[in-house]
Amino acid sequence: MSWIREGELNLIERLSANILKAGPVPKHVAFIMDGNRRFARKKHVDRQEGHSQGFNKLAETLRWCLQLDIPEVTVYAFSIENFNRSREEVDGLMELAKLKFLRLLDEREKLEKHGVCIRVLGDLTLLPLDLQQLIAKAVVATREHNRCFLNVCFAYTSRHEMANAVREMAWGVEQGLIKASDVSEALLSECLYSSNSPNPDLLIRTSGEVRLSDFLLWQTSHSCLVFQSVLWPEYSFWNLCDAVIQYQCNHASITKARELHQDEQRRQQLEADHACVAELLHHHGNGKPADAPRRQEAVTEYGVRREARVKDFLDALRNKRDSFLTELASQATVA
Repeated sequence: MSWIREGELNLIERLSANILKAGPVPKHVAFIMDGNRRFARKKHVDRQEGHSQGFNKLAETLRWCLQLDIPEVTVYAFSIENFNRSREEVDGLMELAKLKFLRLLDEREKLEKHGVCIRVLGDLTLLPLDLQQLIAKAVVATREHNRCFLNVCFAYTSRHEMANAVREMAWGVEQGLIKASDVSEALLSECLYSSNSPNPDLLIRTSGEVRLSDFLLWQTSHSCLVFQSVLWPEYSFWNLCDAVIQYQCNHASITKARELHQDEQRRQQLEADHACVAELLHHHGNGKPADAPRRQEAVTEYGVRREARVKDFLDALRNKRDSFLTELASQATVA
C-alpha cells in the first residue's frame, strides 16, 4: 500500500469537509494508532496482518487530512516499550517498517509532487542498522519538501525524548555554545525531536484507551485530546470529522491557554535575564547599585547576547543531527 493515497471525497464527504473548513481547522494533528492487534483478533488474522492494515489506514487518513487542509500529522508508530513484546512480533514490525520505507523511496516522485516531508522522531540507534539507513535515506530524500509534513514517531517515548533534550543542552554547555543560565523551558522545547514542528492542536487516540502512553507529553499540554473507541484499522472519515468538531468546540479555550503560557514563558525569561544581569553588575561593578536606566540597558544587551548564543547552539545542534542522518543515508544500499 502506498504512503500517499490518491482519490477524492464523495459528494457528502466534500460537503461536510467544506462545512468544517468554515471554522477553525487544526494545523497539526497527532494520532495514537491503537487497536491493530485487537483488530487482528476480531478478524481472526495474525498480528502482522493487523499492523499492515493499520499502515493502510494511515495512508487513507493522511489523504483525509490533506483534504481537510490539515498540513501536518504526527503518528505513534513504535514505542520504545514495544521492544518488550515477543521477539516474533518485534521482528515482524521491523520487517514491515523496512518494506514501508523501501516503498516510500520508490514513491519519491509522488512525494515530491505533493510536497510531502517525512520526518522520523525517535532514537534511531535502537533500531537495526539497515532500518536506520533506510529511514535516514527517506528523511534526507524528502527534507526539502514543505507543503505537508508526516512525523513518524519510531523507537520513541516522550520521557526518552525529554531526557535526550536535556543531554543536548548539557552538550551545548560543555561545548561553550551556551551558558547554564541559558537553559530554559523554551530552549528544551527547541531541543526535542519535534523542534521543527508546531505543537499539535489535536491529539486523537483510538481503540477506547484513555491514556497518552508516553506520547508527546511535553507538546500536548495545551492540545485538544480526543479518545475514540474505534479500532485504528476501522477508522473512518467521519471519526476524523467528529474529532475536528471537538477541537472546534474547544478552540477558544485552547488558544487562550496557549497565549497565557507564552506570556508566562516570556515573563520567566525576563526574570532570568534580570537575575543574570544583577549578578554580573554585582561582580563587575564598583559596589554601588546601578541606576534603573543602566540596569534596563544591561538587561536588553544581555538578552541580545543570549539570543545569539542560543541561535548558534541550535544551528550547531541541527547540523549535528543533519550530519548523522546524511551519513546514515549515504551507507544505505538501496537505489
